[in-house]
Formats: sequence, C-alpha cells, structure tokens
Amino acid sequence: MRARLIAIVVVIAAVSFAMPPASQAFDWSKAFGGPGAQEQFHTFKLIHVKDLKNLIDNHTPKLHIYDANAPETREKYGVIPGARLIQAPDGYRVSTTLPAAKNDPLVFYCANPVCIASHEAARRAIAAGYTDVSVMGDGIMGWKAAGQPTVSAAAAGAASKQG
Repeated sequence: MRARLIAIVVVIAAVSFAMPPASQAFDWSKAFGGPGAQEQFHTFKLIHVKDLKNLIDNHTPKLHIYDANAPETREKYGVIPGARLIQAPDGYRVSTTLPAAKNDPLVFYCANPVCIASHEAARRAIAAGYTDVSVMGDGIMGWKAAGQPTVSAAAAGAASKQG
C-alpha cells in the first residue's frame, strides 16, 4: 500500500514539473475572444422578436433590417415590413447592400432559430467593419408566430429596389 502511495506522489510531482507555468498555459478566454492578442472579439448580438419590435416602434435612427431567407420561405411566410432582401447571405455585395455608415444598426434574420443564413450575412457585415450588428434569431417564423405584420416578398423586393 505504501509503495502504491509513493508511486502516485512521484507521478503527480513529475507531471506538475513537466507542466508549463500558469503564465504559459493555454488560455481558453483568449481562444473565445477574451482579452489577449486581439483586444476585442467582434460578433453580432442575438436579439428576439420583442427586441426588434422595440427598435422599430422606437423609430431607432438609421435602423436597417435584412431578410436572408430563400425565395420559397419569403413566399410562404412573407417579409418584415421595411426589410431589404439579400439574395445570397454568403455572397451579397457589402458595398451596394449595406449602408455607408459603419455604425448604423443592422439586423439580419432568416427563417427560424435553426437557420444560420442570417448569421453568415451578419458575419460578413462584421468582417466589413460594421459595429452594431444583430441577428433576430426567432426568424420570420417567430415573427409571424408573435402576431407581427409581414408584407409579400414581391412588395419587399420592389421597396428594396427603390431604396
């Protein structure tokens, strides 16, 4: 028994000497955007129907809403009034689709919480230097389920071309 205890202590001591000091250990917070080599990890905010409704109702200055859904989803569920349509979330032209002011609030949405097209569109905006980027994670399905109004895809498309 005593030999086994000594062996365990020796192994623990050997492992502790082989480990780098805490100052050189892998820092998980840096891997996930904490302070370190990058001063700040830029990502989008996740918001919900009530949050977007508040932004709209409060007439948030320079608010831009973007629909990242496929045409079939737009036909079935409609589009949030005032939203601009993005044809390809991972390939839209930032310079012609997004506003010139990089600090304008942008909100992207797609179908529902499992859809990630809005996430991809938001990541592209962040990569282009936009600083106030949100994804309405409930999507158009959550918007409709909450009883919020929609417009047809055709009406939203015509409005997007005018504005």
